[in-house]
Amino acid sequence: MHDDASPCSGCAGRRDFLKTSLQRVAAIAALSAVGPVHAIAALAPRGANGSVRYALPAADGVSIDSGNEVILCRSNGEVYAFALSCPHQNTALKAMPKNAGFQCTRHKSKYLPNGTFVSGRATRNMDRLHITRDGAQIIVDPDLPYESDLDPAKWAAAFVKI
Repeated sequence: MHDDASPCSGCAGRRDFLKTSLQRVAAIAALSAVGPVHAIAALAPRGANGSVRYALPAADGVSIDSGNEVILCRSNGEVYAFALSCPHQNTALKAMPKNAGFQCTRHKSKYLPNGTFVSGRATRNMDRLHITRDGAQIIVDPDLPYESDLDPAKWAAAFVKI
């Protein structure tokens, strides 16, 4: 029998999981209400190396693949791939209207469309993901993030010029 005075082991883990999941769902739902934001899916299942293929974005805007937790952002002739979560405390990010960048839904940290930190409680830029171009497709490795403070050269190079 469960005693209300002593929480069960695992309850906090479930609560944290549900809380994080609900925050991500809310952020993704909010994305559809602002500017050029589109839900996308990978063109094919993850490759053997973990990479994901997407169609090259046709215009400036933001595309979200919630299944792989990837944000694609095309801005000013460049395409970036970001982790869906804020680098501060892994809360889902939302796109701001008119491709003006991103904002953390929990602590209101703001970022430019290229992932550069502007203001808020975060202490670094958004995590960029390894990205390459193959013809009319973008290849992203969601398991290979670059943090601007740990690997500034790879972070700076992680985009595709169109």
